[in-house]
Amino acid sequence: MKKEDQVSKIRPADRLSSVSEYYFSRKLKEVAQMNAEGKDVISLGIGSPDMPPSDATLQQLCEAAHDPNGHGYQPYVGIPELRQAFARWYKRWYNVDLDPSKEIQPLIGSKEGILHVTLAFVNPGEQVLVPNPGYPTYTSLSKILGAEVIYYDLKEENGWMPDFDALNHMDMSRVKLMWTNYPHMPTGTNATPELYEQLVKLAQEKDIVIVNDNPYSFILNDHPQSILSVPGAKNCCIEFNSMSKSHNMPGWRVAMLASNADFVQWILKVKSNIDSGMFRAVQLAAATALDAEADWYEGNNRNYRNRRALAGAIMHELGCTYDDKQVGMFLWGKIPDSYNDVEQLTEQVLHDARVFITPGFIFGSNGSRYIRISLCCKDDKLKEALERVKRLKNNQLLINK
Repeated sequence: MKKEDQVSKIRPADRLSSVSEYYFSRKLKEVAQMNAEGKDVISLGIGSPDMPPSDATLQQLCEAAHDPNGHGYQPYVGIPELRQAFARWYKRWYNVDLDPSKEIQPLIGSKEGILHVTLAFVNPGEQVLVPNPGYPTYTSLSKILGAEVIYYDLKEENGWMPDFDALNHMDMSRVKLMWTNYPHMPTGTNATPELYEQLVKLAQEKDIVIVNDNPYSFILNDHPQSILSVPGAKNCCIEFNSMSKSHNMPGWRVAMLASNADFVQWILKVKSNIDSGMFRAVQLAAATALDAEADWYEGNNRNYRNRRALAGAIMHELGCTYDDKQVGMFLWGKIPDSYNDVEQLTEQVLHDARVFITPGFIFGSNGSRYIRISLCCKDDKLKEALERVKRLKNNQLLINK
């Protein structure tokens, strides 16, 4: 009989040695423990919109959920109503024509799409280009799937844009994908037509696929743009879009990708072996959300503008500097030289002011002197966070140069 205290010889797969637990998964446990101890931490960490979707979206969800015939498995390609709504949305706001039957694939969130695209295009040992700083999941999922990650630099002195001269001189013979994300997270750098044109040209000349992750183009941004608006982009680019940020639906897990029919079909071959589609009521409600008028987006942004001003005041109290042209739902700032590293600041603010702010190093080495403040927090909580930081500063607990 096996002894209860016998050490098991079972070990995890080798691939787990290449990644660690997601930073927010670890850190939010610490914040939860502090809250359980009565410390009342204000979290300005993750970008989870705290405002609801439109009333019409919620009404559609409730009505569709009561349909007795709407609870079965749904098509792997998504229901026609949702694909058509994504196509209308792209035409209206990005002036991009998409065939809803062949060039759009709904996703259960963009994270799922990162997995599917990598499986569809990258063999183990082949290379992917990942921005530094950038979304950590581009790196972690690539490593889990056996791809070799090659970082390309984004730096403040270059406006957080790729160095195309360096990229053009790089050996890309083993590169399959290049991940881009504009408007950029975490820096808030906006897309430009020239940037998208240069990326498409690079893809064409180097025979690689550009995957542009585009969930932030409706947040504090007057002119949403898509890489697919560039002539020829569909032949060499894939674009993700998500309803998490633009429509206040992070928990709904509704996103999409768009590209040429061949790319979409290859990705579907992977996806259809992994999941079984989204609940029909969620898809119908998402289609309703996509038909929102401009005033709905403006109402959303009015709230974000107020919060952005408060986040800027927090940056000021911390002695951080930032570019006021940033877009998206975060504020990215450079820490004072008086700090040895960014965690010296963020840990002090967490434990002495009980405000959780994200250190930029989690997005890559080029973020090691920066912090990120989320705007997904009610105004009263942001005001309280500002007051706590002010008290910290007035008590001379903050390190001064």
